[in-house]
Amino acid sequence: MNKTELIDHIALQADVSKVSAERALNAAIEGIVAALKKDEIVRLADFGSFHVSLHAARIGRNPRTGATIEIAATKVLRFRVAKRLKEAIN
Repeated sequence: MNKTELIDHIALQADVSKVSAERALNAAIEGIVAALKKDEIVRLADFGSFHVSLHAARIGRNPRTGATIEIAATKVLRFRVAKRLKEAIN
């Protein structure tokens, strides 16, 4: 399912126009992104939670030359599936 299909589904299920469904979806996505930028956890009941995790800086190796390189610390997005969603797909 892509974003357009999700908008169609929201419009049908909520009995709203596609324009309203798109605005609602965009607002939800913007809210999630804003919270994650502030390192907050976003919990959606019966769906799961998103949170930002920090990968520490480390030493790696260039596979072509074998030379050691320093890999900078990075933030990564994590998603933890809610129990109810996990049960629903199994």
